Amino acid sequence: MRSIHLFTVALLGLGCTLLPHQSAAQSKKKQKAQAQTQSVVQDVRPNRNTQFLFRNGSVVQRLGNETTPLDQNVRLPNGTKINVRSGIIELPGGKITSLREGDYVNAEGGIVFGSPASAAAARGDNSVPADAKFDSYVHVGSAAAPVLTNEPNEREQLLMRKIELLNRKVALLTQTHTNPPNTEAVDKQLQELDAQLKTAK
Repeated sequence: MRSIHLFTVALLGLGCTLLPHQSAAQSKKKQKAQAQTQSVVQDVRPNRNTQFLFRNGSVVQRLGNETTPLDQNVRLPNGTKINVRSGIIELPGGKITSLREGDYVNAEGGIVFGSPASAAAARGDNSVPADAKFDSYVHVGSAAAPVLTNEPNEREQLLMRKIELLNRKVALLTQTHTNPPNTEAVDKQLQELDAQLKTAK
């Protein structure tokens, strides 16, 4: 009886010592499988309007007004890696940053920040309030372009007149006369026209 009791205690002790090792091995296998599923990276070739937007705690693909949830991490053609669950971005140079709500990565791998606070956080500045807004951007360009019409402008009219005078001069020079033709009048008109062209708009 004593040997059965001793045998049972030994078997129970052996089971207790193996149980933690077996569960630890199983948990390591689970962690390894999870890491493999998270490290699966899908190489994508997005069109130039595709955006990878961080919204509601994960990254979705946005094309125009349509969003598509992503189930695999993404690697863009330039080497930028996007973790779709956490919004962590690894740039080709090795720098790592995190997206915040409203931020997105464009098809070329550039990060576009959705708020000033997000942009500041990316550079390590946490002093910008979360509700800050970007200033409105107004493009100040050159003067308004002239309105195009079907009528020729002053310069075009002068150029057409110059073509007429040059054609007249060519016609005079191609006539076969024993005396050379007199082109002084045409040359004088061409000089006047050239002076007008220099000042024309």
